[in-house]
Amino acid sequence: MVSRRKFIGTAAAGFAGVTLVPSNVIAGLGHKPPSDKLNIAGIGVGGMGYTNLLHMETENIVALCDVDSEYAGRNAFRRWYSAKKYTDYRVMLEEQKDIDAVMIATPDHSHALPALIAMRQGIHVYLQKPLTHSVYESRIMTETAQRYGVATQMGNQGNSADGIRQICEWIWAGTIGEVTHVDTWTNRPIWPQGLSRPDKGKRVPKELDWDLFIGPAQFREYNPIYHPWNWRGWWDFGTGALGDMGCHILDPVFKALNLQYPDTVEASSTPFNNDSAPNSEAIHYAFPRRDNLPKVAMPEVTVSWYDGGFMPQRPDELKDGEQMGDDSGGCIFYGTRGKIMCGTYGANPTLLPTSEMAHFEQPKMSIRRISKAMEGGHEQDWIRACKENKETRVEASSNFNYAGPLNEMVVMGVLAVRLQSLQRKLQWDGPNMRFSNISDSDKLRILSKNDFEVVNGDPRFNKEYVTLPAKVTAEEWIRHTYRKGWEQI
Repeated sequence: MVSRRKFIGTAAAGFAGVTLVPSNVIAGLGHKPPSDKLNIAGIGVGGMGYTNLLHMETENIVALCDVDSEYAGRNAFRRWYSAKKYTDYRVMLEEQKDIDAVMIATPDHSHALPALIAMRQGIHVYLQKPLTHSVYESRIMTETAQRYGVATQMGNQGNSADGIRQICEWIWAGTIGEVTHVDTWTNRPIWPQGLSRPDKGKRVPKELDWDLFIGPAQFREYNPIYHPWNWRGWWDFGTGALGDMGCHILDPVFKALNLQYPDTVEASSTPFNNDSAPNSEAIHYAFPRRDNLPKVAMPEVTVSWYDGGFMPQRPDELKDGEQMGDDSGGCIFYGTRGKIMCGTYGANPTLLPTSEMAHFEQPKMSIRRISKAMEGGHEQDWIRACKENKETRVEASSNFNYAGPLNEMVVMGVLAVRLQSLQRKLQWDGPNMRFSNISDSDKLRILSKNDFEVVNGDPRFNKEYVTLPAKVTAEEWIRHTYRKGWEQI
C-alpha cells in the first residue's frame, strides 16, 4: 500500500522548481526521444474526451474508442478520420501495438479498468475526474502507476493553474495563520438527480453498444435517461455532484493543507434512493493534525462541502452584494489570522476582506507555473512528462500519486451520503479502507419509492424503504463486485 506520508512528500517535491530533461534523454517508454510525437489513443471521445484530445493535437491521435458511434461521430471520429476506430477498449489495447499514451473520458464506473490495463502495458494515462468510482479503485490506481512507472494525470485542470499554486504559497507562508476550517461548495448538479429507476427499458439505438456501456456495473435495460451525459446522477455509473466537482473544488484544500485520511465524515441530503443521488448534499470531514511546515502549523481541520443550492454561512468580511466564490462554486479557508477565498478550480484567490489585497505583499514564488493551464496546459504538461525518462521525470502535478488519495477523499464522501441513515459520525480507517464503527448488526434504511398524488382533494404520500445490511453494503460500495465477464481488480 502507498504510504500517505510518502505520497505527501513526493507530491511536495513534484511541485518544487524544476529543470526539464534534455531532448536527447530517452522517453518514458524507452523507445522514443522526446522530440518525437506520442501516439495517443482516446477512450470515450464524445464529450469531454473530445476537448482533451483537441488539447493533445500536438501529438499523433492514432486510435479512438467509444461505445456510441453517433455521439463520437459528431466531432471526434470526423476530426481524426484516419485514426483506427474501436468500440471495445480491451480489443484496442490488445490489438493496436503502437499506442504510447491513452486519454480516458468514459463515465465514472468505467475509469479504472481501461487505465489499469493500459498502465500494465507501460502506456501513459490521462484520466478524467473523478479518478475512479470507488475508494478501492483509487488505491489500486495509485499503486499501479507507481509500479509501472508511467506518466499519469487526472483531468482536474485547475490543478495546473496559478490559483492553486498561489493558495499553497500563501498558506505555507503563514499568511492567514493556522487553517482550522474550510467551506467548499458548487452549483452542481445541473443534470437530473433524485430519480426513480425506469420500470421499462427502451430500444437500444443501433449506434450504441449498451452492453459495453454498462461494462463492469450490474446490467440494466437501456433508457435515454442514462446516456448520453445523464449518467452522472445514477450511483451505478456516476458519483453525483461531489464526484463531478469535488476533484476541482477540494483540490486546493487537499494540496495546500497536506491532507491525509480523514478521521470522520458525516453527511445529510435531500431524499435519494438506491439508484440515484440526491439533489443537494452537505458533507463534513474532520482531519487530524499533520506535520508542521517551516512557517505554519497544520492543526486539526474540518472541511465542509455543500452542493445543489446548499451553501455555507456567508463570511462577515464580504460586503453586501460581493460574490462568494464564483458562479460555479468556490472555497473559503478560515485561518487564525485571516481568510482566503477562491472560485471554482482554485481560481482568483483573494484575502478577505478583499480590500486586504491592496497592500498584500505576496510570498516569493516557490512552485513552478504551467502556461495556459485551463486552455490545454494541463494536458500538455502530462505530454511533457510522458516524454521524459521515468528515472528523472518531473511528474505532472495531478499524477496518480496525488490524484489517487484526493479522489479517495471525494468518493469516501459519496459513501457518507449513502450511509447517512446510520445516523452517526462515521469513523474512517484510511489504511484499511473501512468504516470502523459499522457493526454486523447495523442496517441501512434507504428510500425505494417516493410517490405523491392528490386523491379527492387530499394529498397521498407513498414512501417505501428497503433495508440492507450496513457493513456488507458499505464494503461493496468501497470495493465493487464487477459484473461477470469483467476483470476483477
